[in-house]
Formats: sequence, C-alpha cells, structure tokens
Amino acid sequence: MTPTHSGHLERKLQNRHIQLIALGGTIGTGLFLGSAGIIEMAGPAVLLGYAIGGALIFLIMRFLGEMLVEAPNAGSFSYFANRHLGRFAGFLSGWNCIALYVLVGMLELTACGKFIQYWWPEVPTWATAAVFFVLINAVNFINVKAYGEFEFWFALIKIVAVVAMIATGIYLLSTTSNPTQTVSNLWTHGGFMPNGIAGLVMSLAFIMFAFGGVEMLGFAAAETDQPRKVIPKAINQLVWRVLVFYVGSMAVLLSLTPWTDLVAQLKAGGDTYSNSPFVLVISGIGQTLAAHVLNFVILTATLSVYNSMVYSTSRLLYGMASEGNAPRALMQVNRRGVPVRAIVYPGLATALCVVLNYVAPHGLIELLMSLIVASLVITWVVIIVTHMRFRRDAVRNGTPLAFRAPFAPVSNFVCLAGMALVVGVMLLTPSIRGSALAIPVWIGVLYLAFRALSSRPALPSVQGAA
Repeated sequence: MTPTHSGHLERKLQNRHIQLIALGGTIGTGLFLGSAGIIEMAGPAVLLGYAIGGALIFLIMRFLGEMLVEAPNAGSFSYFANRHLGRFAGFLSGWNCIALYVLVGMLELTACGKFIQYWWPEVPTWATAAVFFVLINAVNFINVKAYGEFEFWFALIKIVAVVAMIATGIYLLSTTSNPTQTVSNLWTHGGFMPNGIAGLVMSLAFIMFAFGGVEMLGFAAAETDQPRKVIPKAINQLVWRVLVFYVGSMAVLLSLTPWTDLVAQLKAGGDTYSNSPFVLVISGIGQTLAAHVLNFVILTATLSVYNSMVYSTSRLLYGMASEGNAPRALMQVNRRGVPVRAIVYPGLATALCVVLNYVAPHGLIELLMSLIVASLVITWVVIIVTHMRFRRDAVRNGTPLAFRAPFAPVSNFVCLAGMALVVGVMLLTPSIRGSALAIPVWIGVLYLAFRALSSRPALPSVQGAA
C-alpha cells in the first residue's frame, strides 16, 4: 500500500497487549538458551544473579516509566534523551538501540535454527532463519493491532508453558524417589556458589543480556489508549515476572538434575549453547513428550522476541525521524498506520544473519551475545542519566510526577555502578573483551556521523508523535 507523508501511528494497543509486550521482552533466548553459559560460570548461584540483575532492570524501567507516563512518545528514551541531554544523546541512544535490536533479531533467528534442529538436525540454521524472517515481518506489515494480537498469543503460550513446567517440576520433586532429583542439588555439588563470588560476578554480563529488551515497552507507549494506567501496571509487574520466570524456573531446573551433569550434557552437544538446558533436563528425566512440547514453546518464545524487535525498531525509527535524527521518509505510514519503510530498512540489515549462518555458523551466537551486551550498556546508561536530568527539570519547573521512580537519585547511581561492573566484567573476560573495547569506538563513530549531519538545518520537531 502506498505510504503517506502525513500518516500517524494509531492507538490500538490495549492493556492486555501492553502487558504481554512487556513480558515478551523479558523471556526469550536469554533464559532458554543463554542461561546455559551462566550456569556453567555460576552454578546454582545463578538464582542470586538473576535476582540482582532483575532488581537493577526494575529500577531502570521505573526511570523510563516515570518519563513515559508524563509524555508517551514513539521515540521512547531516544525522545527523552534528545529533550533533556541534547541532540547527540538522542541521536546516540536511538541509533545504538536500532543496532541493538537488529543484533537481537539476528540472534533470535539464529536461535530458532538451533531449536528446529532438535527435531530435524539436518535442517541448516540459515534456512530456518530465512523462513521465520519472512513470516514475522509479514505480520508486522498488517497493522499494530495484528502485531499486538500476534505477540499476545505468543507470550501467552510461554507464560502457560513455563508455569506448567515449574508446577510439573515441583510435583516431580515432591513425589519422586530418584535421589538425583532433589532440591539439595542446589547446594550439594560444590555448594550454592561452587565457583565462588568471582564466578557469580563474572556471570553478570551474560545475566544482564537475559534482560535485554524490557525497555521496548516504551515504544508501545505511543500506541496504547490509556498510557497513564497501563504503563505503571506493566512495569510494576516486572518484579514478580523475574521471580517466577527466571528465579523460579531456574530453581526447579537445577533441582531436577545436578548442575554439573547438565553442563556436561550441554558440552557433549558440541558447545555450551548447542541446546536449551530446559529441554535437556526434561528429556533427561524421561519426559520425552514434554521435552518436545517445551521445545515448541521455546521456539514460539524466541519468535515472540523477534516479533517485538521488529515492532520496536520501526517505532523507534519513526520517533527519531520526528526528532530530525533519522531521515524524514521513515515517518511515512500506510493507510493502516504501519511505518513501512521503518520496517523494511532494519529488516534488510537483520537478514544478514541468514548469510552469516550460511557462511560461518559456528561461534555466531557467542559473537552476537557479546555485541548485544555492549549495546545494552549504552542504552541503559542513557536511560539512567536522562532520568536524572528529567527529574531535575521537573523539580525546577514544579511539575508533579504521577509515577515516581523509587529512591532517585540514589537508585540512579546504584544502577550506574551496576553498569560499570558489567563493563568491568566484560574487560576481564577474554571472549567478550573486544565487545567492551568496541563501546567507545562505536560511540565515536556515531558522534562523527552526528557531526556530519548536524550541519544540515534541523528538521521541525513533531511533539508527541503518536
């Protein structure tokens, strides 16, 4: 359908859509596949690691939520950075996030190939990635409500499945006579923290990767019909989601089998990320049918995250275009309110993963994960610092705030310290040190691009583009 220059995004997302979009950003490859490497480093202490990471992410989301409730905007944190830190901050945060979501999309499509190979090992990952790339992008071309419905059902499947897995695990632990299936597995194989505090700390970078994507809730804010009611509710529910879906599921998983045995099984498949630890454990205790069902659920969860990435990237580009930080043409939408070009261009970059999986499939997941962590650090630091300036401006202007972040600005500094720790861990980890060193290089590249474009006349801002 021919795009129009004067189109606008439509407020067709309801409360149930926003709630599930928020959930879609918290549960995916980071839990179902990325947890394999974290278990290897931290052992059962992964439970504590997820709790710490979840607390940091909750605070960061409260910072973003405070700003979104006051001014829902399709540009989310890029919009606020542009307003409160300056044009380069908005430019940096926006384009970094676009790169981040393209990388996440590439990772999710690659992970889909791993899960399909559980059933059909002969199917190459590049073929699976190509099929799902076409499917998900086609859905996003329909309209925002179609996206919301698609994500609603995707997320609902994984909620039901993870809860069912936890319930089944608890049942097995309470009724089985198998000595290897016991809660004591959490502390009897080298202790709760078998690799010491160092193992827990060194796993934090990968733990934070698991929470990447929660901030995409902000991009849906411009398309919800009741932002002041829906956004606070969605963000506040993040706490129990982390406890149930991360800490709860991992506690059950590591109780059903010794963590040392699980790591050995993962490595036997070729590398730590060759299979989902969840599927291996369920299959290993003789629940073959349940393992197949769970693998299907994990596949849908992965598609759910990629679906959210396509949506969020397009809305971020739309918001950036309204601020003059991206080509104006990206604001064009069709008669169904879909920003077509903002979907097509990032999609072309994401499609590169099909080529990479064909040319160099080995080690691609580890590379993408490390690059994603580096981009996440930039995104979260921008949110933290922007909120500090937003709060200062609100106090100076006497603006009443309806959804105040707790303990600010102390909580802001706590989160900044957490981000510094993550970067420190990356620098101390040889396999991902390059991604940490790439952070200042990437910021420098974006600054040069900004300076090159800043000589052009500033485009008129579209307030509250929605």
